[in-house]
Amino acid sequence: MRRLLSVLVALSAFLAAAAQTEPVRFAYLSDIHITLGGTSHIENLKRCIADINTRPDIQFTILGGDLTDFGTDEEFAFTKGMLDELDHPYWVVAGNHDAKWSESGCNTFAKVFGYEHFEFDAGGVKFMGCSCGPNMRMAPALVPHEALTWLDSVARAVPRSQPVILVNHYPQDTSVLNYFQLMNTVKLCNIQMLIGGHWHQNRILNYEGVPGILGRSPDRGKEIGYNIMEIRDGEFTVHERILVDSDGKVIEPRDREPWYTQKFTDTPQYEPDKVSVHDNPYGLPADYPFMNFGVNSEFPQVTEIWRTQDEGDIGCGAVKAGRYVLYANEAGVVKALDAKTGREVWRFATEGKVFSTPAVWKRRVVIGSTDGYIYCLSLRNGRLRWRYRCEKSVLASPAVLKGIAYVGSSDHVFRALKVRNGRLVWAREGIAGFVECRPYVDDSQVVFGDWANTLYSLDPRTGALQWTWSTKGSRMFSPAAVYPVKANGRIFLVTPERKTYALDAATGEQLWVSAGGRESVALSPDRSTVYVKTMFDSVQAYSTESAEAEKRWEVRPGFGYEIGPTPCACSADGRLLFVPTDKGNLFCLNAADGSPVWKHKISVALINSIVPLPGDRLLVATMDGVVTLLQY
Repeated sequence: MRRLLSVLVALSAFLAAAAQTEPVRFAYLSDIHITLGGTSHIENLKRCIADINTRPDIQFTILGGDLTDFGTDEEFAFTKGMLDELDHPYWVVAGNHDAKWSESGCNTFAKVFGYEHFEFDAGGVKFMGCSCGPNMRMAPALVPHEALTWLDSVARAVPRSQPVILVNHYPQDTSVLNYFQLMNTVKLCNIQMLIGGHWHQNRILNYEGVPGILGRSPDRGKEIGYNIMEIRDGEFTVHERILVDSDGKVIEPRDREPWYTQKFTDTPQYEPDKVSVHDNPYGLPADYPFMNFGVNSEFPQVTEIWRTQDEGDIGCGAVKAGRYVLYANEAGVVKALDAKTGREVWRFATEGKVFSTPAVWKRRVVIGSTDGYIYCLSLRNGRLRWRYRCEKSVLASPAVLKGIAYVGSSDHVFRALKVRNGRLVWAREGIAGFVECRPYVDDSQVVFGDWANTLYSLDPRTGALQWTWSTKGSRMFSPAAVYPVKANGRIFLVTPERKTYALDAATGEQLWVSAGGRESVALSPDRSTVYVKTMFDSVQAYSTESAEAEKRWEVRPGFGYEIGPTPCACSADGRLLFVPTDKGNLFCLNAADGSPVWKHKISVALINSIVPLPGDRLLVATMDGVVTLLQY
C-alpha cells in the first residue's frame, strides 16, 4: 500500500510538472521478451531497472512492446511486478508476442496494466501509445480498428501547435498492413516522431516524411543497455546507456554519444482537410502487393453480391446457417446478417473479445468468448439459451456432432457439452497448453492441438485419451492453429516448423513427414487429396492414400511470403481450390493440377475464413472487419 501511494504521489507530481515546457528525459526499452524460466532476459531487465533507478534525472520509462515471449497470464503478472520496481511512472504498449500467443485472448494485458492505449503530456509534447495486432492470428501486423478510432479522437483533440510522439511496436511501413490508415490518422496532428521496436536494434527510419526510430532490446549480443531520450529546447536526442560491454564484461555504466537528433517544430507538416483515414493524398505507392486492388479488374467474373464493414476487427470465421450469416468481432459481439443482403438481423454482446468461430446445430449457435464462457444462442433472434463457465478464456472454435459441442479452452480442459441444454458430458483435464483451433470430430475420435507442442486424440463418448503426438523444440512449433483433417485412416496436419505430417488415426504413429506447410490445409471432397499452403509462395497437393509422401503437384500462385493459418477450401464438386492469404488476397486454383483460375483482392488484411456455397458463391471474412459474399 505504501508503494502504491508513493507511486500515485509521484505520478500526480509528474503530471502536474509535465504540462510545463521543461526539459524531459526518459528511458526507452523494447522487446524485453520476459518468459518464466528464461533467466537471461529477466536478469537483463533487472539490471536496466536498477540502473534507471539510480538516475533521478530520468522522469519516466516507456516500453515499446513484446514485454513477454508467449503472452501468458503468468508472464504478464511477473513482468508487471518487475516494472513496478521502477521509482517513477512507466507506460507500455503490446507487441506481436504479447498479442499472438495470448492464452487470455489479449485481455490480460489490459487487466494487468489497466489500459491498451496511453496518452500524456511532458515537456510540452503529447505522448501517445497504442498496441498493434493482429490479435491471436499469425499474420503481418495490423493496427486494430478500435486503436485507430481511439487514435483519431486523440489526434483531433491535440492543439495544432503541440508536437506529438507516437509509440507503437512495429515500424510503420509495409510491416503493418494498414499502416497508411495509422499514418493518415497521426497526420491530423503535429506528429514529430514515431518510436517503435520489433527489430531489437536502433534504427533511423522515415515514414512518408515523418521521422521514425526503432529502439534496441536490452540485450544485443553480450552487450546490455537501453536508450535514454531527451527533449530540451525543442530538440529531441537519443543515446544509449551501456551496462555490460560487447565482451560480456560488467562495466561502470556509461552514456554513449547521441545516435539520433531532431529539432521539433510547432508547425504541423500536414493539413487536416487534406488527410483522410481511408485515402492517402500524400501518395501511397501503388506497387505494394497487398494494396493492388487493380487485380480485380483482371478477373471481372468475380463480383461482390454484398459487403459489410464491421466497426471492429474480426478474429474468427464467418459461417452460413439457413438464412443467416454468423460471425463475431473482437469487441465481443456475435452478429447475424441476412444471407441475401448482408444487413444485420440481430446481435448478442459477450463480455470479452471473441476469436471463436460459431458452430450451428439445428436452431442453436455455440460460440466461445474470452470472458470465460461458452455461449449457446438462439439462431432465430440471438437470445441466450445457456452459457457454461470455464476457468479461463475460450479462444477455440467448437465442433458439433450429433448434438454434442466439442471445444477446448485456456484452462487446460477440453469439454463436450450437450447443445440442447449446456449439460457437461465430459471434461478432459490435463491439456498442457491453451487451445485455439477447431477440433476434427467423428464417431471414433476428437483430434486437436495445443500450444504446448501436443496433438491429442480423445474418445468422443467419454473423453478418454487415445493417443498424443508431439512436435519438438520451441512451443511456437505447436500444432495449435491448424484444423486437422482425416482421410483413409490418417490424420493430416501442418506445423509452423514448416512440415506436413501424416499420422495413423488409430494410434497416432507418424507415417510420413514432408517439407512445406505451416498451419493451413484442406481436404478434397472425395478425401483423396490433401492440399497444403506453404510459407514461401507455393501450394502442394498430396495423396491421402499413399504409404509415403506422394506429392501430386506443387505450384507457385504468386502470393509471396505467407504465414496466414486460415484453412484452404474446396468447391463442393472438388474442381476448385480456394487459397486465402494474410494480405486479403484470394486465389482460385484448379484442384486437379494447381493451375490458376482467378484471383481477387478483398481487403489489406488476413482472410479469416472461406465458405464455399451453392451457386458458385463464397462467404469470406477478413481480420479488418470485412464480411462479403462473392459470386464467381
